[in-house]
Amino acid sequence: MFKERDSDVSQQGGGSAAAAALSHFQILGASDSTRILRFVSFPERYEQWRQRASLVLADIDLSPDLARDIGSRKWLRGAATLVGLSALALAGWPDFAPLEAKPAMAVDDAVRDEFRSQMIMPLALGGDSGRRMGATREVVPLKSAPERPRLDLVATLSRGDTFARMLQRAGVSSAEADHIAGLVSGAMPLGDIAPGTQVDITLGRRPAPGASRPLDALSFRARFDLQLGVSRESGRLVLDPHPIKVDTTPLRIRGVVGSSLYRSARNAGAPAKAVQEYLRTLGNEMDVSSGIASNDEFDLIVDYKRAATGEVEAGKLLYAGLIRDGKPRKQLMRWGNDGQFFEASGNGEMRSGLVAPVPGSRSSSYGMRRHPILGYSRMHKGIDFRAGYGEPIHAVTDGTVEFAGRHGGHGNFVKLQHGGGLETGYAHMSRIAVRAGQHVRRGQVIGYVGSTGLSTGPHLHYEMYRGGKTIDPSSVRFVTRVQLSGGQLAAFRGELAKLQQIAPGAALATMTPDPALSDEPVREIDRIERKQKVG
Repeated sequence: MFKERDSDVSQQGGGSAAAAALSHFQILGASDSTRILRFVSFPERYEQWRQRASLVLADIDLSPDLARDIGSRKWLRGAATLVGLSALALAGWPDFAPLEAKPAMAVDDAVRDEFRSQMIMPLALGGDSGRRMGATREVVPLKSAPERPRLDLVATLSRGDTFARMLQRAGVSSAEADHIAGLVSGAMPLGDIAPGTQVDITLGRRPAPGASRPLDALSFRARFDLQLGVSRESGRLVLDPHPIKVDTTPLRIRGVVGSSLYRSARNAGAPAKAVQEYLRTLGNEMDVSSGIASNDEFDLIVDYKRAATGEVEAGKLLYAGLIRDGKPRKQLMRWGNDGQFFEASGNGEMRSGLVAPVPGSRSSSYGMRRHPILGYSRMHKGIDFRAGYGEPIHAVTDGTVEFAGRHGGHGNFVKLQHGGGLETGYAHMSRIAVRAGQHVRRGQVIGYVGSTGLSTGPHLHYEMYRGGKTIDPSSVRFVTRVQLSGGQLAAFRGELAKLQQIAPGAALATMTPDPALSDEPVREIDRIERKQKVG
């Protein structure tokens, strides 16, 4: 394909051949050249103008160094720029002439006197304020100043306080306060008066200057069904008890479960605490999330009290029922001193498994591990739960406190005995809330999370024992149930039948008010004078 130059000779006669030449015309071909017109947009034209202006202005130095080339055109141009800028700055020089502002308000003699009374100068001249001058020699003090003949107070019984000490704080003499406390204790124990109870007190005129005011009247709500009063009759204090009529018909609420049992029960008028207890009670017998249908009916009965004075008091849940297709599926009633729920057949509520002693997750399981403090491997005889300092620790099931106190590396330690050779232990507590020999219920607070003993931080070390030996707590599953029999079963069924006869909403019927405790019309002048409150 390629040949050397020396071989580029003619094969005939040994003559040399002419060199081949290609013109530019032959390369491009014989086509005529054409001119293509292109549209230039405004942004492109502006950019071209900006570049040209930048090139021109780059050659113009508007701020040259005036210390060089003195007298040249460049120097004269810079001097002119300096003079022009200085003249422009002097033209904008601010004027500091005083400005007169219009006063915000018209100041007359009365306003001027008011301003003068607020000054400190009157105090320097002997006045106790700018409105009143100090007492002079012409002022004669009164021998005795009159005081109010009657004083109305509202005293509050604080937690840990006594009834007599509360009266003394209100201004009652110690002897009279002890006498009143004795009168009240004859009607009810003073310890049964709830903290926060407000007592209306009326004190009379002092018998002598400096003496305590005598008590004229006293009134307070001692119990939900009792109003107590003390009044002075013929110079003697007399107790005036007034029992209040109370309707104890339990409140029964029924309704369709719908999309949310809790919301449906609350919309039907059930107290929030009663609905929570209702769900918790059913949860011990069945799976609430999947075992209740939207067309089921809830049926709950709550302990309910209504006073003739208008107050209401909702108590514990008495009955929890679930109805499906018109037939009762679950019927649970509270029975006994422990307040345990029993089915209609007399079987106690089923309790499966153990509740978690704290809500935190597990940080260490049962078995061999390297001890974080001792530094060597040994048997970890329990389960560690993550928990914050001071969080409550709950008993996993019913039991009796076998030990409560300091226990070596466990620190503050509580051990519960549950029967059948089963025991549980709770270690590293910051504070113990039970004592040895005490009976505790499932979920009751027995102490608070801490880091006592051999512990690197706040957590709960939870152990379980069977026959005195530690076992893995996560391997234990058990169910407890109590069965009523004999006379207890008959009494239970009788009470259950009585509750089921209560009509829904019967406790909300109109109640006749007590005329003896109706408020008297208040005079307009009495509305102005408010009672002083005593803590």
